[in-house]
Amino acid sequence: MLAEKGYAIRYVDAPIADFLLLAKGSWDLLVVLGGPIGVDDMEDYPFMAPELKFIETRLRAALPTLGICLGSQFLAKALGATVRKGECMEIGWKPLTLTQAGQSSPVRHFSGPVLHWHGDQFDLPKDALALAATDLTPCQGFSWGRALALQFHPEVTARGLEQWYVGNVGEIREQGLTPAGLRRDAERHAPAMERQAAAMLGDWLALLG
Repeated sequence: MLAEKGYAIRYVDAPIADFLLLAKGSWDLLVVLGGPIGVDDMEDYPFMAPELKFIETRLRAALPTLGICLGSQFLAKALGATVRKGECMEIGWKPLTLTQAGQSSPVRHFSGPVLHWHGDQFDLPKDALALAATDLTPCQGFSWGRALALQFHPEVTARGLEQWYVGNVGEIREQGLTPAGLRRDAERHAPAMERQAAAMLGDWLALLG
């Protein structure tokens, strides 16, 4: 969809990226995706410090930024909010509870179950608008200026999740889940979420002007 909107896309593998060089570029839009680590793991993963600084610089400049899962946690931390371990993992498909602000935001399109796959959560940053919640995660998303942070995963497809079932096999087993069960849920819910995610993204891009 981004390509259809005229964006030329460059994918960056964060652990080996040169964020000092990236910061010199003029990027119309930054999308920060997820991963199995947390924003407080910087001692073990040094690339995260320059990545956080890169995000902070964009936010200060009011440049469009979308954070998903770990990406949303980066945005929260860059805005001074606390990011911490949740009481338990949240993995699987279930709907969001939208706030009043969420009901009038691009997130309003998510009317059914969405995919959750995270163990960390964040507080709402100062001056941000809370958009959604679940029973386990009080802040599932927020908007702040031209930035949008989503703790859940609107970007996934049923087919793409096959990679996750392999890459996260240990975590799946620890939670008492099975690839077969997750696959059945994805086949049931992913097609609708894909349509809703496209509508959400279209609305958000339109707001950017």
